Amino acid sequence: MTGARGPIAAGSPDFRRINRAMAFGGFSVFAMLYCVQPLMPLLARDFSLTPAQGSLALSVSTATLAVALLVSGALADRIGRKQIMVASMVGGALLTLLSSFALDYIQLVGARALLGLVLGGLPAVAMAYLSDEIEGASLGLSMGMYIGGSALGGMSGRVLSSIVSDVTSWRIALALLGVAGLYAAWEFSRSLPPSRHAGIVHVRGPGWRDGLRIHLRDAGLPWLFVLPFLMMGVFVSLYNYIGYRLLAPPFGLSQSEVGAVSLLYLLGIVSSMWAGKLADRLGRRNVLWLVLGIMLAGLLVTLHDSVAAIVLGTGLATFGFFASHSVASSWVGRRARPPQALASSIYLFSYYVGSSVIGWCTGYVWEHWAWPGVVAALGALLGVALGIALRLRYLAPATR
Repeated sequence: MTGARGPIAAGSPDFRRINRAMAFGGFSVFAMLYCVQPLMPLLARDFSLTPAQGSLALSVSTATLAVALLVSGALADRIGRKQIMVASMVGGALLTLLSSFALDYIQLVGARALLGLVLGGLPAVAMAYLSDEIEGASLGLSMGMYIGGSALGGMSGRVLSSIVSDVTSWRIALALLGVAGLYAAWEFSRSLPPSRHAGIVHVRGPGWRDGLRIHLRDAGLPWLFVLPFLMMGVFVSLYNYIGYRLLAPPFGLSQSEVGAVSLLYLLGIVSSMWAGKLADRLGRRNVLWLVLGIMLAGLLVTLHDSVAAIVLGTGLATFGFFASHSVASSWVGRRARPPQALASSIYLFSYYVGSSVIGWCTGYVWEHWAWPGVVAALGALLGVALGIALRLRYLAPATR
């Protein structure tokens, strides 16, 4: 019965069931979203595309995902969170499977655009679900585990699709990921307990516009909505252009060696859970500025002209990014008033828009000022993010 029991604490059977489900959810969704990234050269070859045209297979998905996040949060507060998340995973798996049968590139891009719309039903809703169901003292750990699973999924989708396409074809790779997505949706559905503390918001509750007004009038949430735009924009830009630097003289690494840098994503699993537990113990306001500082320090280390220093700096920045994302996203969940799912949607909308806008603009910086210019621009953006985090240290606690 809704509300019959208190929030779920770490170590309880329901806590383990929720984290198991979220691990399948985060892993599957981000594996399906990012699996086409290493396949772009193959798509360009098979469909006679330019590199820019080949990139549409991914960019169209992230663009539609950003838009869908706003709608899915509002719908979930009315229809039910578990139902939305399960439908999102099943629909995403079917579209991934369908895309493997695309007869031309227009059909593939169309399927990927629909994929982004459908997958938008999980990320923001998952954050709101965890915020409502998990007790405050355990939320950071649970959110960190979900984000860690998402990081692993994004990395694994890239690696697995690349390996399978080398042995067979990109179509087989997508088909296998679609089948795996259906299995993950089944595991998610049977593991996740129904929402008990959110229920279904009645029509008389805050609508989309009223909810947006509530969140933007809060003293802290608008600042927390700016942070993911900056953090994700910097993080994506770092990985977008560090490869260009390592491929060029004086380093001259091979493409496979540069690709191995993506394994640093594994640090995200560690850092997101570590930061979540630390935030539960010390408070989010006392941890966020610290982990953003680690991200900035890592970025600066990449200025050194040695492969070891560049890898070390990228690793530190990766560690800091996922830790910052874990702390900031759980803070949104703790602070937001109903409709909470809308607040999570706005946070992730900003996250993906930052990825697109800053990631694209940084390309012009690279062309004109090379890596020192990239570090200067991204460092300035992280400086703004660090200033916001320091300002939030003095934010008065929210009253619900």
